[in-house]
Amino acid sequence: MPLRTLAVAAAALFAATLAGCARDIPYETLKAKYANPTSKFVTLENGVSVHYRDQGQANGPPLVLVHGFAANLDTWEPWVARLGDTYRVVTLDLPAHGLTMTPPGYRISTAGQVEVIDQLTRRLDLGPFVLAGNSMGGGASWNFALSHPDRLRGLILVASVGPRPEAEPGAEPREGPPAVFRVMANPVGRAALRTLDPRPLAEPGLRRAYVDETLVTPALVDRYVELALAPGRREMILAGRERPNRVSPDAVAGVSVPTLVMQGEKDVVVPPGVGRRLGELIPGARLILYPEAGHVPMEQIPDRSAADARAFIESLQTLKSSGK
Repeated sequence: MPLRTLAVAAAALFAATLAGCARDIPYETLKAKYANPTSKFVTLENGVSVHYRDQGQANGPPLVLVHGFAANLDTWEPWVARLGDTYRVVTLDLPAHGLTMTPPGYRISTAGQVEVIDQLTRRLDLGPFVLAGNSMGGGASWNFALSHPDRLRGLILVASVGPRPEAEPGAEPREGPPAVFRVMANPVGRAALRTLDPRPLAEPGLRRAYVDETLVTPALVDRYVELALAPGRREMILAGRERPNRVSPDAVAGVSVPTLVMQGEKDVVVPPGVGRRLGELIPGARLILYPEAGHVPMEQIPDRSAADARAFIESLQTLKSSGK
């Protein structure tokens, strides 16, 4: 790890240490605060109790939205508000996130995320649907597309993880990811974060991810921090980060469903080059770059990103009618 990265990670870890330890928050306390009248819970065959919301038009074309790392289904509420007039919009909390609870010994993985999406959507009897995912949820989504292409009408990847682009000769070094990710990449940092209060790392990381700092309200920071303190959650998430997977370009190239890639050019979590690479590798994919957006276009520029999602979904019907 470069010396500068170690220094930044050490400084961030020192700040977290000063804040002291943080105790787990019981699920019932979190449910009382973060569940709402549209919240539902279902226990799947694998023992995962999934928190989800089924909103919009009950008989509309189904759209399933999957959040990113450390986030929860609330990140998609701006799209629910803008697309729910036409579509049946299902959002869910992945294992080790939000209000979803896992059985003892559960290990988080991309395959497990795909399984949860598959089991929940079958339980809801959705039929063919459009699947959208942000960041880590984008990785789960395109892996779902590889495993279950027959279940999808289309795929939307929003600042999704994917194959890293090769560095261009003479290119300026990219600004590094938020400090919390650098701390998590280090075994000592992961060990410390299992008990430390995540708040000192969360707020600056969110400000960089959202770009527009006015969106990073105290309520938003509280939601990220408090949901991260669900029982056993820090241990589970950090264990899942011990062996990061490298994404194979050949695997992504196997996606066969119509795909839209959305990428903020000010994204410091997933480099914009990853979005461009996904647009190149996935056959027939359409790429939209947002010059002023960061890692969460669905929250930072909800009107434009939702309108682009709607236009893409509507185009799928045109493709079906033309037999393409």
